[in-house]
Amino acid sequence: MRLPLITVTGHAQKEAWQNKVLPPIERLNGDVWSIPIPFPNNPMRYTLSYLLIGDGEAILIDPGWDSDVGLEHLAAGLRQAGFGLSDLTGIVVTHYHSDHLGMAARLRVASGAWVALGERESLGLKAYEDVDRFVQSDREELTLWGVPADRLLEVAMDRPTVAHLQNLASPDLRLTDRSQVPARGLELRVITTPGHSPGHICLVDEPHGLIFSGDHVLPRISPHIPLELPGLPNPLENYYESLDVIAFEDAMEVCPAHEYRFIGMQRRVAQLIQHNLDRSHEVLRVLESHRPQTVWDIAKHLTWSRGWGSLQAFSLRLAVSETASHVVYLRSQGHEIDVPITEPALVDGL
Repeated sequence: MRLPLITVTGHAQKEAWQNKVLPPIERLNGDVWSIPIPFPNNPMRYTLSYLLIGDGEAILIDPGWDSDVGLEHLAAGLRQAGFGLSDLTGIVVTHYHSDHLGMAARLRVASGAWVALGERESLGLKAYEDVDRFVQSDREELTLWGVPADRLLEVAMDRPTVAHLQNLASPDLRLTDRSQVPARGLELRVITTPGHSPGHICLVDEPHGLIFSGDHVLPRISPHIPLELPGLPNPLENYYESLDVIAFEDAMEVCPAHEYRFIGMQRRVAQLIQHNLDRSHEVLRVLESHRPQTVWDIAKHLTWSRGWGSLQAFSLRLAVSETASHVVYLRSQGHEIDVPITEPALVDGL
């Protein structure tokens, strides 16, 4: 089935993406700026941070990965818009991942700006005072999923990674679903969209005709929907529900956190739903033809863009956790799948 294509609007961004370089700083509708922040040593390459200017307010969406070079790029973008780091008054982060929240703590110190996350976003790792116990729990979960002993250390969380995640900025504000971001001169509505993370949010700027979609909807890549500890018990089901919520119209420009801008939210949502349904059907075919005993056994028989053999370290972890989310979803739809999974309870980070 061929679905309608989206309309690319960020042409310079798409060209930069194809050429594997950083896209330019761009001024969008009104006083809205797109500022790319480098995401080093990662195939995503950059996070698109957005600056919105209100009445004496300067709000930054998704400040990106924390690094000195990233701070230089952000400062350059702010200068082009006529602002400095100290002029920031608020930082809104779509979800609790390092390539979005990473620089927030440094910026809060530099500017005094508040930091906001969605009310349902989990800060679960902060609840684990015993880092070693969390690392052990993670390894036990992956072992249950069938990760071989000789790949376990490669795939599992280690102590430095957990410590890094625990040190990300805690929010000063929690944003509720359908609320407005507290910024004078801006009309920025919060839409709660769990799936990619437990409390991911999108932001709708109707006066400027913009939707800031974070990682919930990207123009080319299907966002990773993981089963994680801690996390959502059935993240793929939540993701489908969130896609339905955000697909309320098709003419506003979508400003994602990666890749490039486009028009056609409803069209892209239809593609993402179909992609994930196709993936679930592939999981069922693997179950029927290979009789796998574990999540790992399922994952290694699925189709991966660069091939199963190319997956290493974090990308391999993503593949296994994504497969697990499909298993949980299919079970919730009535399919009997006899592979071991301990469904994670959401750890409340409030």
